[in-house]
Amino acid sequence: MNDSENSVKGVLAANLKRVRAEHGLSLSELSRRAGIGKATLSQLESGAGNPTLETVLGLSRVLGVPISDLVEARPAGEVTVVRAADAQVLSGQGVDLRPLRRIDCGDALFEVYDQLVRTGAPQESGGHGGTEHTIVQGGRLGVRVDGRELELGPGDYVGFDAALPHAYTALGGEPVRSVLLLQHRAEQRLHLEDGVHPVA
Repeated sequence: MNDSENSVKGVLAANLKRVRAEHGLSLSELSRRAGIGKATLSQLESGAGNPTLETVLGLSRVLGVPISDLVEARPAGEVTVVRAADAQVLSGQGVDLRPLRRIDCGDALFEVYDQLVRTGAPQESGGHGGTEHTIVQGGRLGVRVDGRELELGPGDYVGFDAALPHAYTALGGEPVRSVLLLQHRAEQRLHLEDGVHPVA
C-alpha cells in the first residue's frame, strides 16, 4: 500500500465515490445538497483535494453516514495500536481530530478521536449525526450546545445529541486536549468493502 492510498485524502476519495454511488447521487446533486462546489467534490474523489473537518462533516450529514465511513476503514484485530506520529489529522477552523478507532458493538457504532481544540477560533457545528461524548484531558473547554454555555476542565465529561448546533472553544489562552467519542446507531454504518485501506 502506498502513502497516497493510506492518507485521509486517499481513503476519502475511495469511500466518497462508493457512498455517492450507493445513494445514486451525481456529483452535481451531491454538490447541491451539501453546498460544496462540484469542482471541490471532483478533487476530493480524485484524491487531489484537501479535505477539511467542515467539509467531511457536511458530507457525513448529507449522506447520512458516520464520519469514519468516509475517512477510515480499520480492520478489527485483537490489539490495535495507533501511534501519535502516524495518525492522520483532520483539521477544522478550531479543532484537529485524529481518528483512532471504530468500534462496532451490536446495535451501536463508536468512533474514537484524539481531539485538540486550538486557541484563536471556536469550532462551530450546525449539527451532524450521532451522539457526541467529550472527555477533557487538559485545559479549559468552553462548550455551547443549542445555546447553553458550559465550561469543562480536566476530567470533566459532556454528552449531547450531535444534531443540535454546538461549538467548542479553548479557554484561558491554552489549547485543550480531549477525547471525542461519536456514537451512532448500527443501521447508520456503511458496510465498507474489502480493500479500502485504513488511515493509519
